[in-house]
Amino acid sequence: MSELSSLLQADRGQPARTIHLVDPKGFDAWLGQQPPRHRAAIAAQRLKPTGFSHAILPGEAAEEWSVVGVVANTSELSPWCLAKLAEVLPAGSYRLDGGEPAAAAFGWLVAQHRFTRYRKDEGGEGPRILLTGDPARVDDIVRQAAATLLVRDLVDTGANDLGPAELEAQAASLASAHGATLMVTKGAELERGYPMIHAVGKAAGKGREPRLIEIEWGNPAHPRVAIVGKGVCFDSGGLNIKPGSGMALMKKDMGGAAHALALATLVIESRLPVRLHLLVPAVENAIAGDAFRPGDVLRTRKGITVENTNTDAEGRLILGDALTRAAESQPELMIDFATLTGAARVALGPDLPATFSNDEALAADLLACGAAEGDPLWRLPLWDAYEDMLKSTVADMVNAPEGGFAGAITAALFLRRFVPGEIAWAHLDTFAWRPSPKPGRPKGGDAYGLRAAWALLRKRYGGR
Repeated sequence: MSELSSLLQADRGQPARTIHLVDPKGFDAWLGQQPPRHRAAIAAQRLKPTGFSHAILPGEAAEEWSVVGVVANTSELSPWCLAKLAEVLPAGSYRLDGGEPAAAAFGWLVAQHRFTRYRKDEGGEGPRILLTGDPARVDDIVRQAAATLLVRDLVDTGANDLGPAELEAQAASLASAHGATLMVTKGAELERGYPMIHAVGKAAGKGREPRLIEIEWGNPAHPRVAIVGKGVCFDSGGLNIKPGSGMALMKKDMGGAAHALALATLVIESRLPVRLHLLVPAVENAIAGDAFRPGDVLRTRKGITVENTNTDAEGRLILGDALTRAAESQPELMIDFATLTGAARVALGPDLPATFSNDEALAADLLACGAAEGDPLWRLPLWDAYEDMLKSTVADMVNAPEGGFAGAITAALFLRRFVPGEIAWAHLDTFAWRPSPKPGRPKGGDAYGLRAAWALLRKRYGGR
């Protein structure tokens, strides 16, 4: 956090290089107004009016150079428009010419982070500092950047170093730093109270036992908000084992938990006036003699029974028990994050979390916040007619319907069975992984929908 704060500082007139921004529609007019030395430099560097391109502009003296960067729209800067510059410019301080970086500072910050747990830090020339004339926004932008990097780092960590115990340690650190209450349920108590969480995780073995991690924070008189995150620290598929190609990225199956922990951190560090309830069911879906099986009928905390038709549809099982627990305290809002279905990725690709909600106002607010923050979501329906796909001949419902139709929707409908209709609820089926790099967004773990959800919470509760 302190490291990020040093990269975004109040502009007090200190020495800094100037960054000029131009967009494609204004490029020719801007170029025509430049002195000959700038036009010559632009020609030599072959600058074209395409996104993320830039050129160094010489000054009167050798040390008086500045930068021009091409962005999509100078009147509406995206969070990522400065990210490439933050990656490639020499170390030093910079300010925008005649503008305020605002949300674009977010990309500037996260672009300078590298995940170096498993390899030598190549270092670099040093930090690139961006100056802002709106210091009041610095803290929130830095917190959002830190939360995004938390998601990335947790997801990028190998499952050998991040299991249920390590997720618990992350939650414990957050609780300890802010005087929150940490509750962890495991062992016989988990089996009695949260039978689906126990069933999914019981085969993982010593040191990786399943557990439900909870944090309570805030004034009990404030509105109660529950945040839930799927914490499958590795997913082999269980006895319905995945092929090697399908298992390769399954360290990221705790991406929902990473998002939930990051959003809870934003809530707590910002002192948002809510009564926060964070819930992370943490398991490893492993294979052993005591692993749960296809055909098993599972009991649930809610009391309904589930015929397990596929051990690789385990995320919805652990979330069912966690959502039931969250609902028992009657929050006015529940949000869950989960790397839940491949069907959502087939439909929407990696960039758009499939978003479901039982509340029209909540859905509209979430989508609007995502658009405003440059963190887009896409709504899919809780299509009631597909409830029939969840029917079982031996239990109250199945966890994975046959046929593969509408996989993201039927998974969301399964979760809805554990959410009382009077509680506003949103479910984000997010990928938590970037398959190819973009400026400020390296290949690997990433946050999708985090800033949208944070903007929603700020909008609803920040003014209280």
